[in-house]
Amino acid sequence: MSTVWKHEGLRGLYQGVTPNMVGAGASWGLYFFFYNAIKAYKKEGKMESLSASEHLVSAAEAGAMTLCITNPIWVTKTRLVLQYNAGVDPSKRQYRGMFDALVKIYKTEGVRGLYKGFVPGLFGTSHGALQFMAYEDLKERYNKYRNRVSDTKLNTVEYIMMAAVSKIFAVAATYPYQVVRARLQDQHNTYSGVFDVIHRTWRKEGVHGFYKGIIPNVIRVTPACCITFVVYENVKYQRWQQAFLHLSRREPLKSTRRALFERILVNKIFHFTESKGL
Repeated sequence: MSTVWKHEGLRGLYQGVTPNMVGAGASWGLYFFFYNAIKAYKKEGKMESLSASEHLVSAAEAGAMTLCITNPIWVTKTRLVLQYNAGVDPSKRQYRGMFDALVKIYKTEGVRGLYKGFVPGLFGTSHGALQFMAYEDLKERYNKYRNRVSDTKLNTVEYIMMAAVSKIFAVAATYPYQVVRARLQDQHNTYSGVFDVIHRTWRKEGVHGFYKGIIPNVIRVTPACCITFVVYENVKYQRWQQAFLHLSRREPLKSTRRALFERILVNKIFHFTESKGL
C-alpha cells in the first residue's frame, strides 16, 4: 500500500474501483434474479423447503449464468489493478479507465481476451453455491432451533450473522481459485492454462501461495455481503407484502386469462404469508 501511495497517490489506491462497482452491482442483481427464478421453478407445486443440495445446485446454475455476462468486467478490473511501471506519469499507464481497457483488450486479444479466466470462474461458482447453501441452511436451522417456521423473517442482526458466517465459510473453501483466476487474467504473466498456474504456484510458493491475501479479502468482502443480504431480505419481504395488498384490493378483471393468473398468484402469496404468520 505504501509503495502504491508513493508512486501513484490516492488514485492508485482506487485503481479498478469503477469496474468493481459495476461488476459487483451487476453480479449481485443478476445472481439474485437467476437464483430466485431457479428456486421458484424447482419449488413449483412443493410445500416443503428445498434441500441443501437443491440450494447448492440452484446457486451454482445462477452463478454460471451470471458469469457469462460479467466476466469481461472482472477481466477489466484485474487489468486496471495490475498495471505496472505506471510511476507518477499517467501517460505511462496502459489503460486510462474501464471503457478504455475494454476497448483495448478487445482490439488486441479479441473476445477470448475478455473471457480469460472464464473456466476457473466456472469453478468459482462453487463459492456462491456454498455461500447460499450455507446461508439458507443456517436460516432454516436457526428458525427450527427457535421453534419457528423455517422461512420466518429474521431481524437485521440475525441476517448479518447468517451472511457473515456463510461468507467466511465460502471464502475459506474456495479462495485458491481466485488466486488462479487473477494470475490467468494478469497480462504480465504468461501461463499456458489453469494447470500451469496451479503447478507453478505450488512449486514456487507452496500452499501459502494459494491463500495469499485471504485475510484482507475476508475483511473487505464480508461487510458488503452482510449489507447486501440485509437489504435484499428486507426489500423482498416488503415487495411480497405490497404485492399481496395490491392484488387483494383490485377490482375483478374482465380478462379471464388475467383473472386466472392473478388468482394463482394470490393463492401462492397467501400460502407464503400464512406460513409466516401474517
